Amino acid sequence: MTTPLRFGLLLFPRLTQLDMTGPFEVFSRVPGGQVHLVWKTKEAVRADTGLTMLPDTDFATCPQLDILCVPGGPGVAALMEDEEVLAFLRAQAKGARFVTSVCTGALVLGAAGLLKGVRATTHWASHDFLAALGAEPVHARWVRDGRVVTGGGVTAGIDFALALVADLLSPEAAQAIQLQIEYAPAPPFEAGSPETAPAQVLATAKARGAGMRAEREALVGRVAARLG
Repeated sequence: MTTPLRFGLLLFPRLTQLDMTGPFEVFSRVPGGQVHLVWKTKEAVRADTGLTMLPDTDFATCPQLDILCVPGGPGVAALMEDEEVLAFLRAQAKGARFVTSVCTGALVLGAAGLLKGVRATTHWASHDFLAALGAEPVHARWVRDGRVVTGGGVTAGIDFALALVADLLSPEAAQAIQLQIEYAPAPPFEAGSPETAPAQVLATAKARGAGMRAEREALVGRVAARLG
């Protein structure tokens, strides 16, 4: 009997739900796959926009995962200095076939020491923090370096998940899932990246995130010092 692929997505307070639900939608459609929503406990967690989600697996009972995925969001700041979370990720990473992240989830992988010397990407507003965490920053929608796969900001989680399914199963299997979810992006504006967004839109986005940016700079400095 073939052992089913085990996907595990980390849930945590103040995550960005689409970072998680994007790849979840893809992984949950893998034939015979098992998807675990993992957190310290099975108590509900609230995303940064208020959506409440329920983990179905806790750290203590989580099986060895084949694919480990860490989403991003404002809540990653707490995770980056949470030794219980970092130890769980390091332990799972040893036996996982792929260690992955979406958006600023890459910063958590970095804080766990899992990006040292690894080519990686993350959300554009935090991209320059990768080097301090030992990674080799790459500007791309998603990046694979060996068994580490990192997605850029939020919606890139769908892209990397489809690419991973193609690698694990076949391009046809991934395309069947893409068709099933009718993933055919056609955004009404070309404002999805700093390179294409109007200057004023980019300036406004940076201003809105200035406070979080300052806090994250201090945090990354502390974590980088711990990593040595």
